[in-house]
Amino acid sequence: MKITDFLETLDREGRLLAAAAAAAGPDAKVPTCPEWQVRDLLRHTGAVHRWAAAMVADRATAPRPLADPPEAADDELLTWYRDGHRLLVDTLAAAPAELECWTFHPAPVSSPLAFWTRRQAHETTVHRYDAERARGGEPSPIATDFAADGIDELLRGFHARDRSRLRSEEPRVLRVRAVDAGADAVWTVRLTAAPPVTVRAAEGEVEAELSGPADRLYLALWNRTDVPRVTGDPALAALWRERSGV
Repeated sequence: MKITDFLETLDREGRLLAAAAAAAGPDAKVPTCPEWQVRDLLRHTGAVHRWAAAMVADRATAPRPLADPPEAADDELLTWYRDGHRLLVDTLAAAPAELECWTFHPAPVSSPLAFWTRRQAHETTVHRYDAERARGGEPSPIATDFAADGIDELLRGFHARDRSRLRSEEPRVLRVRAVDAGADAVWTVRLTAAPPVTVRAAEGEVEAELSGPADRLYLALWNRTDVPRVTGDPALAALWRERSGV
């Protein structure tokens, strides 16, 4: 996917999140994040948007802590969220293609600008889903190619980091397959006591496979829904649920 595709998705998903939050109300429970109400969702996502915008705008070369969101009144919180989302979209749209700044995982993208635009598009999409679950009703669709990209980012980006808890003292091999996203939408994940090693290919024998349509699999791997289909050893699916949080 192109940077412009991610930027368009980020713009749309952030506006959908705000609309769902407004419809649900700040007190509504977020079923996919049981410890949160909608106000917590807005504070978290708004803080992340401002943090990412600052990293890009300042050309930061080292990590910075995520600032605490303001203790805004409920009637001001939605405006604060929308302003932060707009700031992020505008900052990324104005950033040069040759941007140099810090990124936090080795995602297979071409530049720091691609990294941040991609990351924030997926961050916002997952939390838009959270907001729509709080609102109730049918959630907005997730495009197949975007969902497959998000699976790739999660497996080869987040879970390539040292902080990944997706480990096993006994070596295990897991396959992940998005059945509607083309022949290359398959990943082989090797689990050991070290961080997982994932390749985007159907390599060798595996002990279990997690599969389904890309949009449903994307949400499942982010622990928002159940995995559509598990074949092989169900303990590997349980291991994912227990240890894959990021």
